[in-house]
Amino acid sequence: MRSLDKRVAVVTGASSGIGRATAKALAAKGCTLAIADVDEGGLAQTARELEGAGHTTHVVDVSDKQRMLAFADEVEQAHGPAHIVVNNAGVTVTDKLEDHSLEDFEWIVGINFWGVVYGCKFFLPQLQANGWGAFVNLSSMFGLTGVPKQSSYCATKFAVRGFTESLAIELANENIDVISVHPGGIRTNIARNSRGAPDDKRQQVIDWFDNHGMKPETAASKIVSAIEHRRQRLVITREAWATDIVKRLYPAIPRRLAGWVVRNRELL
Repeated sequence: MRSLDKRVAVVTGASSGIGRATAKALAAKGCTLAIADVDEGGLAQTARELEGAGHTTHVVDVSDKQRMLAFADEVEQAHGPAHIVVNNAGVTVTDKLEDHSLEDFEWIVGINFWGVVYGCKFFLPQLQANGWGAFVNLSSMFGLTGVPKQSSYCATKFAVRGFTESLAIELANENIDVISVHPGGIRTNIARNSRGAPDDKRQQVIDWFDNHGMKPETAASKIVSAIEHRRQRLVITREAWATDIVKRLYPAIPRRLAGWVVRNRELL
């Protein structure tokens, strides 16, 4: 079991939701935080809620390669080499492919996938310098199964899953853990900030997340425990667990069920 006290932890997408909650949970374990987001105001609020001292905030677009490279340098200069990197920043687009703009596709790939790649690539030398570390890469329940009107989101989250599994094998002998995280419905702003969906449909999804989603603090507690216990894979929420099990045992069922929902209930 890893001790997190006095370790340097990096969290992207830390202005709200899982990112904010994970940053707070790591700070409570004694970590010094470098938190990043494009939302400067939300980032400042997260910083005010962190236990301890010495934490830093960084306005970062994770899809920007040069900015991510500079961010890694900023963290090392401020805190020394990072031990833990939580690549959490993520967005979604809700649209059929025929209506989905290529610009939105490029936008989501830049944040959801390239942001994870940059986070691992540019911070890897720091974890290697420490002799141990952990990358935590946020995939999704939608990185386990395809969902209609989420083709770009699923594509990025499947990509994160494959990238994470490959990297974990590469680093298996370097004392660096690489954890793939697959949350289901969490009460975050991702649905509220979604691009593409008509307002009436978006509100249905937002209402479901608000009424039925897991608290981000609960998800964060599980993520921190996974880091401590050196897990390689973490599936969060009952619906994510059910999807994972059914997908393994009966691969065609989730696809048929999603098709039935679209045809009969028009929720997506």
